[in-house]
Amino acid sequence: MSKELSYTIEEVSQLLKVSKLTLYDLVKKGDLPVFRVGRQMRIDAKDLDDYIKKHKTNQNTTFAPSVAVPHKNETKGNIVISGQDLVLDILGKHIEKHSAYKPLRSFTGSLNSLISMYNGEGDIVSLHLFDGDTGEYNLPYIKKILVGYPFILINLLSRKAGFYVKKGNPLNLASWTDLKREDVKIINREKGSGARILLDEQLRINEIPTRNITGYEHEETNHLSVASAVSTGIADVGVGIEKAAKIIGIDFVPLITEQYDLVILKTPETEQLISTVKGILSSNQFQSEVNSIGGYDTSQIGKIIYETY
Repeated sequence: MSKELSYTIEEVSQLLKVSKLTLYDLVKKGDLPVFRVGRQMRIDAKDLDDYIKKHKTNQNTTFAPSVAVPHKNETKGNIVISGQDLVLDILGKHIEKHSAYKPLRSFTGSLNSLISMYNGEGDIVSLHLFDGDTGEYNLPYIKKILVGYPFILINLLSRKAGFYVKKGNPLNLASWTDLKREDVKIINREKGSGARILLDEQLRINEIPTRNITGYEHEETNHLSVASAVSTGIADVGVGIEKAAKIIGIDFVPLITEQYDLVILKTPETEQLISTVKGILSSNQFQSEVNSIGGYDTSQIGKIIYETY
């Protein structure tokens, strides 16, 4: 082995026929020295040879899996949580408090975050993707996008989605079909967001061409910006969640109950992360903090919606 200058964790895993999880554990304990080239962790060939020689005569020494470190950045334990709901900030705080992970926040929309996960980016992705054909949330999209990847889908909460309208709802907007009225101007969300998917699916179900929707091309990138556009008169209506309407101080017309879930890929490296998230979601302290905000249904929090094996 010493003919090689150095190895990646993946290469050593293949050479020794052990999991990367085992190797990460040895690195954490200081039993196997490593160095880094950028973000990549490497093992010097001589250090690997020394480790093998040291343990050759010790018949009691075995490779035993232990706590995994996150795959995104092994040094600091960075993980990325995608989504915009403020409950994700509370989740991140609890993860940092109860584990070695350092949560980072991405405010990318649901569909774009799911695609990023397929491409190897993102650790916890929050989803509220409505499928008009089945009436289900999230799972139909995951099965189509995370092809070949094992994953777990866990419920975080349910919340109301619908229309942001001016105080008193002067245009009397009450259903999706009202959006095709000539006197109604909407403010849209960006492509790939859960609110945009919801709108587009409802327009498809109700056979309303997007060309008939005034303002359809005008996009904002978050719930608060959409609600603000309605509040200031830029638009008559926008699609989003109830919480933003209360923050901005406009009226809200509930149209659907969204299932808001978390998806995490199942790998040896994420085993501990999944366990940590499950523990947090089931804790009274976390649930109490979420419920104190108001406007959320946490009756199914922590429920495993789907899991591949």
